[in-house]
Amino acid sequence: MPRIISDADMIYLRATPMPRALDSVQQSFVGMYPSSARTASFPPPTIITRAAADETLFPNEGNCRRFGQLGRAFAQRTADRWNDSKEMDYLNSLISKWMPEGGQRVAVDSRPRLSGIMDTVNSTLAHGPKTRLPSPFYDPKGREIIDKIGTEEWFSGYKESQEYRKLGIGALVGDIVTRMVGSAEGSGNDGLLEVAGVDGDLGKGRGGESGIKLALSGCHDTTLAAVLSSLGAFEGEKWPPYTSHIAVELFKDESIKTEDATPTEPAPRQSFLGSSRKKTKPASLMMRKPTPELTAEEKAKLQGHYVRLRYNDRPVTIPGCKLPGNHLEGDETFCTLQAFKAIADKFTPRIWTDACVEGLDEPAFPISPEPPGF
Repeated sequence: MPRIISDADMIYLRATPMPRALDSVQQSFVGMYPSSARTASFPPPTIITRAAADETLFPNEGNCRRFGQLGRAFAQRTADRWNDSKEMDYLNSLISKWMPEGGQRVAVDSRPRLSGIMDTVNSTLAHGPKTRLPSPFYDPKGREIIDKIGTEEWFSGYKESQEYRKLGIGALVGDIVTRMVGSAEGSGNDGLLEVAGVDGDLGKGRGGESGIKLALSGCHDTTLAAVLSSLGAFEGEKWPPYTSHIAVELFKDESIKTEDATPTEPAPRQSFLGSSRKKTKPASLMMRKPTPELTAEEKAKLQGHYVRLRYNDRPVTIPGCKLPGNHLEGDETFCTLQAFKAIADKFTPRIWTDACVEGLDEPAFPISPEPPGF
């Protein structure tokens, strides 16, 4: 990335409708490019948001009916497993006297829920001593138990169910893959089209986004754990702490040349993007095409590209990327783009809103576990 920028044409910014997520994007952007690193003529950057009903930047139980069913089923299973356990007895010995309604029992599904208590404890730790609860809430053993149960309640579904992954976070992972494949293909589907200017005008300055090099998305702890769990990279992890982040990096081996580097025309999108585009080679629409259906020519465009995930600046390894031929020689954390796409394709919905109303009468749990990351 350049040290000084005159516009945000190479940057894709997005946030959920929640103010704190928008604040995170703005602060991250300004931290990376403060006023001293932006020219005086720098125009306001575009930050993309979606209506809550269409939001896929976090697991959207409230607007995806089938995912709501699955979430409740896995939460109930967690409650059945832990509510009468010795671990829950220990928590009650610590904090039940502060529960409402005359000291009701602390439980996964109590009011407040155990996960809500965890949220409150973590928030007070982040905001200083004036917000602190009574000391038993910070008992180390108690916090370990709360974290373990909360992580199971919210994220075990991603580790066991392909449908859970598809409805909970598959659309977002599919969007990320689309942008990376679009970058490798040179089609403009690297985020360019979502931030294009009036009537599709792709000129310089605001509305001239092209060649996206950096994408920042303001999301949530449930987003991060969902992505990592769905890729098989969250084993043994605790609930994501404050300021957590995932970096999804795309690398290119410059020694590998593709036969056809001709820029392609961006794939058709919704009509509000307009049609005033330069005449170029038509796009192949390979971004969302399942990997087994890619032609040899399309697969060739992905060669020499690698994907690496870093969670809080620590590289993580995706199980399927460990297989021979699926990673950079000597480093399993660098997954080939083709292998990464193939793994993500398996839980990327073709149309998320349609998938959200399918299978409503089907069992919530798969017949057998469906391991992630392959």
